[in-house]
Amino acid sequence: MPHPLVTQEMIDSYQRDGVVLVRGLFADHVETLRAGVAANMASPGPYASENEKRGETGRFFDDYCNWTRIPEFREAVETSPAAEVAADLMQSETAQMFHDHVLVKEPGTSMATPWHQDGPYYFVEGRQTISFWSPLDPVREATLRCVAGSHMWEKEVLPTRWVSEEGYFPDEGQYIPVPDPEAEGMTIVEFEMEPGDAVAFNYRTLHGARGNTSEARRRAFSLRLVGDDARYVERPGRTSPPYPGHEMKPGQRLREDWFPILFRR
Repeated sequence: MPHPLVTQEMIDSYQRDGVVLVRGLFADHVETLRAGVAANMASPGPYASENEKRGETGRFFDDYCNWTRIPEFREAVETSPAAEVAADLMQSETAQMFHDHVLVKEPGTSMATPWHQDGPYYFVEGRQTISFWSPLDPVREATLRCVAGSHMWEKEVLPTRWVSEEGYFPDEGQYIPVPDPEAEGMTIVEFEMEPGDAVAFNYRTLHGARGNTSEARRRAFSLRLVGDDARYVERPGRTSPPYPGHEMKPGQRLREDWFPILFRR
């Protein structure tokens, strides 16, 4: 039986559309995660960015791979139902940690999160992958937006750098250009959300977010997990996150001393 937060309809939707809403996934951890975000912003990690782009207003902070040094993040990762819910939605026997990500858009932040797929930036591939994007403030316009079914596209979208808009890797024909889902009439899924709700989406699901034109902060915590079939893959350049010195070989499962199994059925 799936976790009480999960229904068979949600599992079917996730498999078909690559995205589903999970109400209250981190409901018991909102204050803890808010404290973690404050600690993260006070002491950014080596991958932190302010996403400063000419012509844009406000502050857009993001940082990742901090769960091992920020106790509040570790608590949410290890004690929330996220890993079991992930295994249910992925239809996997296991849920394995990949990394965490914090994204904060202060009031009046004009910069949008560009349309992108997470998978092409990562050194892991598989059908069983999942990201949870959970706001720590009520969100309306600044919520996450996903293109239904994009996880099934034959080719992945070219990964680009958010500020410079340059390609992250050389494109030798393996990628498609970043599309404009609204202009191209794609089915965009988005939700009004309360703190602790979470959008679950596949690493290959195209997604983005508008700027934050409201008068309130938009803090979001993301958790990225993988399932049974996920394997290490080499990319044409430095991945994001890079995890230097991992020593994994193509086709291997992610090493469990760095990427622990959080749930096993």
